[in-house]
Amino acid sequence: MTIDVARSIPEIRNIVAKAKQDGQTVGLVPTMGGLHAGHISLIEHAGSLCDHVVVSVFVNPTQFNRKEDFENYPGNEAEDLKVLSGTCTNSVFAPSATEVYPEGFATSVTVSTGDKILCDAHRPGHFDGVATVVTKLFLQTGADIACFGEKDYQQLFIVKRLVADLNIPLRIEPVPTVRETDGLALSSRNARLTPEERLLAPRLHRALEQVADAVRGGEAASLAIAKAQTWLESDNRFDVEYLEMRSGKTLEILERHDEQDEPRVFIAANLGKVRLIDNIGV
Repeated sequence: MTIDVARSIPEIRNIVAKAKQDGQTVGLVPTMGGLHAGHISLIEHAGSLCDHVVVSVFVNPTQFNRKEDFENYPGNEAEDLKVLSGTCTNSVFAPSATEVYPEGFATSVTVSTGDKILCDAHRPGHFDGVATVVTKLFLQTGADIACFGEKDYQQLFIVKRLVADLNIPLRIEPVPTVRETDGLALSSRNARLTPEERLLAPRLHRALEQVADAVRGGEAASLAIAKAQTWLESDNRFDVEYLEMRSGKTLEILERHDEQDEPRVFIAANLGKVRLIDNIGV
């Protein structure tokens, strides 16, 4: 299947307009490139719901706190297009930074829900960058549905709130986390792990499972978390930023398991130069 590649906003709007004139529904999968099986699952989900799938490939500079992370973010457009050619993708939106943020750009979107907790406490301004770019992508593509992965649960939560608060006529579809056979959540950042770090990385998921098993058994979350964090950091390779149990409905901190709260355990930790995040339902 031939994939249309749009570089400008008028181009992608023209492609989507033609699809809608033909009565097609349009799904959007926002990515920053470095495509892997997790992205493919988002694309497949969008394809199961929509007639025309748009995949955006844009490394958004405004959501990076550290220049090093932005400069080292893995991605190769030629490889990404090759991957997409084997999927149900109909069109790709791959704009330049100046196309998305032209000279004089001075507006941003801020979502206070989830403010100063989890990743937001450690990456100030990150979610403002995310909220701004996804708002622009929603408006630029005019998509009916957008798919986001549960691995970035706080991002998913914030984007849902953004769409509801701004009355954007688009539905957000969550997609379950895709994992390697050893439990490591798929992420473009995993490519930056050394071979030794890659062998250690699945411990992040095991720490989440330890907490989930303990709180399901009646243990207080704070005690279960303390044990899991001590185990994870025991060899001095992991530096845990946070390990918490929160409500999947409100992101409020939880101490006891209650299914009505839809509890989830969240973790972020640095392993070498790579920051890893993950979460699971309890």
